[in-house]
Amino acid sequence: MALTLATTAFNLLRIWPLNAFWQMLALEHPTTAGVTLLGFHLGGWTVPQAVLLLASSIVIFNVLGGIANYMTTMMFVRVGLQALMKLRTELYSWLHVLPLKFHDRRRSADSSFRVAYDSQYIQSIYSKGTFLFQTSVGLLSTFALIWRLDFKLALFSLAVVPAMVFVLRLYSERIRRQSTAIQERESALLTVAQEGLSSVRMVQAFGREEHEVGQFRASAEQSLEANLELTGTSMKSSLVVSAIMAVSTAAIYYFGSQHVLAHTLNQGELIVITAYVVMLYAPLEALTSLAWALEGAAAAGARCFEVLDQADDVKDAPGAEPIGRVRGDVSFEGVSFGYRAEQPIFRDVNLQIQAGQTVAFVGGTGAGKSTLLALVPRFYDPDAGRVRVDGRDLRTVTKKSLRNQISIVLQDTLLFSTSIRENIAYGRPEAAESEIVEAAKRAQAHDFIAAMQDGYHSQVGERGGHLSVGQRQRIGIARAFLKDAPILLLDEPTSALDPTTEAAIMKTIEALMRGRTTLIITHRIATVHGVEKIVVLGPGGVLEVGAGDELVARRGAYASLYHAAKLNIVQPL
Repeated sequence: MALTLATTAFNLLRIWPLNAFWQMLALEHPTTAGVTLLGFHLGGWTVPQAVLLLASSIVIFNVLGGIANYMTTMMFVRVGLQALMKLRTELYSWLHVLPLKFHDRRRSADSSFRVAYDSQYIQSIYSKGTFLFQTSVGLLSTFALIWRLDFKLALFSLAVVPAMVFVLRLYSERIRRQSTAIQERESALLTVAQEGLSSVRMVQAFGREEHEVGQFRASAEQSLEANLELTGTSMKSSLVVSAIMAVSTAAIYYFGSQHVLAHTLNQGELIVITAYVVMLYAPLEALTSLAWALEGAAAAGARCFEVLDQADDVKDAPGAEPIGRVRGDVSFEGVSFGYRAEQPIFRDVNLQIQAGQTVAFVGGTGAGKSTLLALVPRFYDPDAGRVRVDGRDLRTVTKKSLRNQISIVLQDTLLFSTSIRENIAYGRPEAAESEIVEAAKRAQAHDFIAAMQDGYHSQVGERGGHLSVGQRQRIGIARAFLKDAPILLLDEPTSALDPTTEAAIMKTIEALMRGRTTLIITHRIATVHGVEKIVVLGPGGVLEVGAGDELVARRGAYASLYHAAKLNIVQPL
């Protein structure tokens, strides 16, 4: 506050010596008699001394004003950047909290764009807010000085304000709408680029480079059109504002000259007034650009708060308690679920899974196998019924404590762009080095890791791109060994592997399954035919439950899958 006032004061003071210059030099024989600067009488000074003093004062006021402005700007920039960091962190954190239903409806690139770019609006608010505050103080101070010299010209200078308000109201809604369109099209452009570059291997394999470039060009053209539209609107509004300012400035010069001719104002005072009018109108004109910038910031802010206002519909209930170490009993009681209420994937599923038991889920594509398993770690909550672990409704325990009791191995193991060690220890970052190595050995991953140049500190590349599919799977299994959770979820853990690698991986997985409640999804019937319980899912829910041989003897849905697998043909449910 004090720095802003000091900046404004020095900016105003640097104009004041002009009046003293004119008072002295307008005389036929220059003298300092009757010349004052800021109430300081210059009588007794020689003319050269007075000129030097006046020239020096201009330099001093400019330098002091610049220093004060630097300190003010840096203070607000620091606050703005800290606010930006906080908002980005909150956005990123909330995106991790929001349930998978939210992410299923969103493109990941759009969420990334909101975190990285839309969030910058908060910094704009602070930086533009600094300018707005400084400008407001400056405008009031400048108007007060003009009023002190000639109140009629001061009142006349205010005639521009209603016209400015009209222009702002006329264009503001259009600017915000067009700014929102730019944000959305830039986000779409990032999505196209991200998808194309992350799939560049497939693009080149199918010779679709031209198609992908065409997709990108089309999206870039849409962004270009949106930017041109906004720029055109901003330029039109600036043209209108400039015309208003020019007319008002010309009128001030005209009426001010009339006051000089009428001897109600001297020439030095007119020079000061016109200088202050320029100082008054330049910020007013800049305020239009500021208004458009703030409209753009408001559009970006709305996109940020759209995320922050999303409700977490899979949140911990009030009074939810940690579940502690579990035995591993899992039950589904009358469970129904659909990503859309009007399109349920399965209805009234009832299953009892005992601790340490291995249960396989089979069925056609879209039967809901992965979705059913996703209810166990509460990635989703059922629309009806309940899921229990050790008899406790999962809605009554904290998500973090529940997920600490579950390990997951997916079809395509997700690895982060860090070291092998960090990826294995992702579920237990505090694990000792010896525990990490032991987990890798149990997953039969130690040998290939040790053969790498940097061993466990070798970088895996983006999404594990430096490793083979089998190596990535072994690291995922090592991660599960290290976590040592009593419940294990396996979602197509070997479907992307060749038969030889699959056989080796399955031995490792069998070791991982021992002593754990295991729920496994697979399309490869031979892999799970011998497990103690198989659940066949089909349209609407559970079709059959039983052991493999028992289900084959029933000659139902499982028997069709089993015989189709033996014949190596595709047989839908």
